[in-house]
Amino acid sequence: MTRNPAMALDRLLAIMARLRDPETGCEWDRAQDFASIAPYTIEEAYEVADACARGDLADLRDELGDLLLQVVFHARMAQEAGAFAFADVANAIADKMERRHPHIFGDGTSAGWEAIKAAERAGRSDPSALAGVALALPALARAEKLQKRAARVGFDWPDASGPRAKLIEEMEEVDTAADAAGRHEEVGDLLFAAVNWARHLGVEPEAALRDASAKFERRFRGMEALDSDFARKPLAEQDALWDRVKRTER
Repeated sequence: MTRNPAMALDRLLAIMARLRDPETGCEWDRAQDFASIAPYTIEEAYEVADACARGDLADLRDELGDLLLQVVFHARMAQEAGAFAFADVANAIADKMERRHPHIFGDGTSAGWEAIKAAERAGRSDPSALAGVALALPALARAEKLQKRAARVGFDWPDASGPRAKLIEEMEEVDTAADAAGRHEEVGDLLFAAVNWARHLGVEPEAALRDASAKFERRFRGMEALDSDFARKPLAEQDALWDRVKRTER
């Protein structure tokens, strides 16, 4: 196994080219397109994050490889379409990193990360401050990113009291919603307001909810471990088991 980065990457690119060969390649790989591969790309990114959260470096190595394969796969399909190749992808991100770090790679001065990014957005077809916030992001993460983008141009509460009051207002609107469609909309507004309040409190909502879910799973499994007949217990007894598990964590 080579440890030369350039040789290793060339090997991977050659493997993908062979898999996509229209005559001798893999039937499954040849059948894919950008849309069909995109869900795998998202999944692999989550698996990288999971390996990081678990501190499993051996698994992280493998998951980073899976994610790199996704980049190579997309680049190969783009090359076949005459749009761009892997080298263009690598050069584009290298150019961006040098452009965004002029104090390191330039003349020693810096206009600031956000100012540089704003200048880049101004040159795009969509100059909105919200442009480029990916639709495929998890809903909480996308809400937070949209709010941060809006805040950059001054559209934001001055402190945490504003989003807190908005959260209470949205709870009341959920209660008074006239029908299922109305409740759907108002619950969405409620969650958006919760993200906004968390942001003002300095809490990353995606991470907070992930931790809360992990805590719930740990405690629920703890209840099941305490009583093998848990599922058939009345709610009052289940609540008592929940309290027992909580006390063991203190």
